Amino acid sequence: MFEILCTGDGVSVWGGVFVVIVIIGIIIHVMSRHKGPGIAMCQIFILDGDRSGNFVRIENAIAEAKSKGAELICFPEATMLGWLNSDAHARACTIPGPDSEQLCELAKKYGVYLCIGVEEFELGRLFNSALLIDDRGRILLKHRQVNIPQKLMSPPYSAGSESDIATVNTKFGKIGLLICADTHREDLLDRMAALKPNLLLAPYGYAEEELKWPAHGEEFHNVVINAAKRTGAAVIGTNPVGRISRGPWGGRVYGGNSIAVDKTGNIIDTAKDRDRDVKIVLITAIR
Repeated sequence: MFEILCTGDGVSVWGGVFVVIVIIGIIIHVMSRHKGPGIAMCQIFILDGDRSGNFVRIENAIAEAKSKGAELICFPEATMLGWLNSDAHARACTIPGPDSEQLCELAKKYGVYLCIGVEEFELGRLFNSALLIDDRGRILLKHRQVNIPQKLMSPPYSAGSESDIATVNTKFGKIGLLICADTHREDLLDRMAALKPNLLLAPYGYAEEELKWPAHGEEFHNVVINAAKRTGAAVIGTNPVGRISRGPWGGRVYGGNSIAVDKTGNIIDTAKDRDRDVKIVLITAIR
């Protein structure tokens, strides 16, 4: 082919060069899509009490993340009804139950792993929980938040047990779950470190007064960086965008700024400030 192009006029030669460039571009594109599985930080808007709308936003983010090559998709804290929403005492579901079953169906439908914060009601108690669901729709791990901020909701969430902190082996490595304020307590981080996870997934609900963003994002990032250094695991901290509507923190906004760090605390990537974002991080980048 090269001989034929070179024996013709200049147009043919340049046409051949163009074809070669196009082929190289296609090869680079294909190779870039096969660098390995990706982790998505799905920084979505969460509206307090809008369970059906929040499910729509969750599925839309899953579809987008999947189209970008993500195989492990992470969401923020309390995605069903909103963090500190006292209505959850009457509206939250058991696990397993309707909310978790719908999430499991989404994981199975899109063939992805999901990490997501959910409200859980059991025997008269409300827990701030997180789930890790595999691509066949099975719950691999459930964590109930241990470090519960008090006096922000009445009655407050019930605390999970420190002894229930656990990890699970997956195709992505050994994964652990903690939730937001859990990562502020060094004893809980040390308990997680003893389990030697490769990856720590942490749904967050970091909120502050409007004018304290984006500066508050740096405080959030420092917490996640410390969690990585303390546990020796890469950390994915996914924070929402939106606004708290109930209780003493009513009016505070979630500032986004989701963050992925490696096991030494180096920042791999961050998501947008106060806007929806689906950010993909290659697993190879955090190992």
